[in-house]
Amino acid sequence: MTARPLAGVTVVTVEQAVAAPFATRQLADLGARVVKIERPGSGDFARAYDRTVGGTSSVFLWLNRGKESLTLDLKTAEGQDILERLLAEADVFVQNLAPAAAQRAGLDTAAVQARHRDVIACGLSGYGTGGPMRDAKAYDLLVQGETGMISINGAPDQMAKVGISIADISAGMYAYSGILAALVHRDRTGEALPVDVALFDSLSEWLAYPLYYAMYGGTTPPRMGTTHPTIAPYGAFPTADGTPVLVAVQNDREWRRLCDIVLGDPAVADDPRFASNHDRIGNRSELDALIGARFAALPTADAQALLDKAGIAQSRLNDLADLPTHPQLVERNRWIDTDTPTGPARTLFPPGLPGRTDERPDLGTVPALGEHTDTVLARLGRTPDEIAALRDRGIV
Repeated sequence: MTARPLAGVTVVTVEQAVAAPFATRQLADLGARVVKIERPGSGDFARAYDRTVGGTSSVFLWLNRGKESLTLDLKTAEGQDILERLLAEADVFVQNLAPAAAQRAGLDTAAVQARHRDVIACGLSGYGTGGPMRDAKAYDLLVQGETGMISINGAPDQMAKVGISIADISAGMYAYSGILAALVHRDRTGEALPVDVALFDSLSEWLAYPLYYAMYGGTTPPRMGTTHPTIAPYGAFPTADGTPVLVAVQNDREWRRLCDIVLGDPAVADDPRFASNHDRIGNRSELDALIGARFAALPTADAQALLDKAGIAQSRLNDLADLPTHPQLVERNRWIDTDTPTGPARTLFPPGLPGRTDERPDLGTVPALGEHTDTVLARLGRTPDEIAALRDRGIV
């Protein structure tokens, strides 16, 4: 089987929760050796978020496949020495400590790269390493609120946070891509560049489309549930059997086909209220009522068949519980078996992994707390007696 792209790359990470673990799990998926440093006794607090996967946290399962777990008390001189020895052999260092805590520990990107010039140091923080909110707590919910994400999400009468950790995920993705770019740059030039990512900056970038709309248009896009502020018709329409179908019409050609084939009345396309997308937005209530009445008279299968015939983009409004058995996952073999400390679990095979589609590399297991401590320390030359002494003193 072809070696994975990051085989031979070593990543050392002081991480917890979501953002940094998401970045490093993707590096592990690509074949990097990821050494995850955790607190002795408790570890990454995401281990205790829930116990739904046979006793393992669903969050920890998602974010930590393929890593080695090393317990290490970084507040001790011995723990710091072990970390420095690991960094001396590492290619990448990742941490998501608060900026002030990272500086106190000498683990901010500048300090690490001053000591280890060949290491790509990556720091993830809530609001960046400067500015008035530098040291503010930055949980995903709070960053969603601070950026304005919550203000544009939900129904007209109710704001809602996004149902996944979108600020953490966006930061993890930028950290991941930044590290990959830095590895390429180091290979080409020999220079190790630092990577600093803020959740606030990452989510702000993802909000750029509605942000620019508001800045230059003078109005903030309203909360509209499944509908769209600048496109119509767009959204969910319940069918005769009560199942909503999501419909998205992108241009006037599609609108005419919708009227002719789905509504069965081509004359509606030229109704002055609906003749252009601008007109349809201005008369959205009448438009939605017209389409809604037609869909309410059709079984779901018939409505979807007509939409397909007309070439209109559509989908079902599924429940999350339907996703594990979705034919696009099942028939394309997107599930793999992953061992965890509490037994086997199914996890999703990562998208975009380079390689042949008929090859499935072993992506590793979810580590128990400190599972690889002895192995990692032995690689650094520690004897079994020395490791036992460290454990007796609570350093590992």
